[in-house]
Amino acid sequence: MSSERFLAIANLLLPEVLVKYFEMTKHYTKGEDIHFYFTELNKTPEEFKSITLHSKGFFPEATVQDFPIRGKNVFLHITRRRWLNKATGKVVTRDWQLVAKGTRITSDFAAFLKELY
Repeated sequence: MSSERFLAIANLLLPEVLVKYFEMTKHYTKGEDIHFYFTELNKTPEEFKSITLHSKGFFPEATVQDFPIRGKNVFLHITRRRWLNKATGKVVTRDWQLVAKGTRITSDFAAFLKELY
């Protein structure tokens, strides 16, 4: 399957926030696991549009588990970006709600599991 077609299918299955604000940099299947790697795009957060920000690298990669696909475990490897506010010298990031509190799974997957039990 071509990488373009795979990406189109993945976009239907993955959380919308990943499709909108991140670039898929790599993917592979190993045994019963599917791994997707995402890096946050260098797009200034809307709430900071009026401030001059400079891209200042990335946070360490976070790995979270998402809904299984066809019986395979899905792991999302997410690298978030940080920006420097030139006026204040403070680091600025988006406020992501990707991971359910106290877990290493996506919020949507946690809500789904909560409904089951």
